[in-house]
Amino acid sequence: MSAGNDLLEIDPLELKFPFELKKQISCSLQLRNKTDDYVAFKVKTTSPKKYCVRPNSGIVPPRSTADVVVTMQAQKEAPPDMQCKDKFLLQSVIVNEGANAKEITPDMFSKESGNVVDEVKLRVAYVAPPRPPSPVHEGSEEGSSPRASLSDNGHLTASEFSFSTNAYSEQKSDGEPENQSSEELALISRLTEEKNSIVQQNNKLRQELETLRREVSKKQSGFPIVLVVVVALLGILLGYIFKK
Repeated sequence: MSAGNDLLEIDPLELKFPFELKKQISCSLQLRNKTDDYVAFKVKTTSPKKYCVRPNSGIVPPRSTADVVVTMQAQKEAPPDMQCKDKFLLQSVIVNEGANAKEITPDMFSKESGNVVDEVKLRVAYVAPPRPPSPVHEGSEEGSSPRASLSDNGHLTASEFSFSTNAYSEQKSDGEPENQSSEELALISRLTEEKNSIVQQNNKLRQELETLRREVSKKQSGFPIVLVVVVALLGILLGYIFKK
């Protein structure tokens, strides 16, 4: 499904993410300039920390297209009923011929400044991830995993909502998506180091114990031999005395 405003044709109008926990997911938009003018665009969202948009602004030359990639960061929890309330807003405005992305400013998309700004609101929907091949026959229900129910159009749609331009925040694309597992990785690294240290100490103690055991064994085995020798010498001495 594609539609748009008077300047840009946008395909699709609904961002569909095959939702999976702890996994980054991306989908793309195609912007088509239907006019003979240079058109600047900017993408905003109600959840700027959750998504990374590249590019989040740019210039589309006359009768040309531009691609925008929207990446959702890895999520630790699934939303209730697999419904998403996030929204995107794509603004576009005519700019001077030959303009480039570096010349784009926030004032260009301000209606208060008297600019004619076209806006298109984009929905977000979570769809079921691709189902892995199953060795079970299609007619059998055994081994199948629970799946979220789908709507008639094949995906889990977002609930109906109203849009407000003030609810959107400008989406930044300069940095990488925020890494949410850094604390877990640091904890795993620290525990691994502690484990290795304990193993080394344990091996050292075993070696010392084995050395001590050998020394004790030598002493214990040597004592009876000395006793036998002493007794033998005493016997010889007494025998010699009695003979005299």
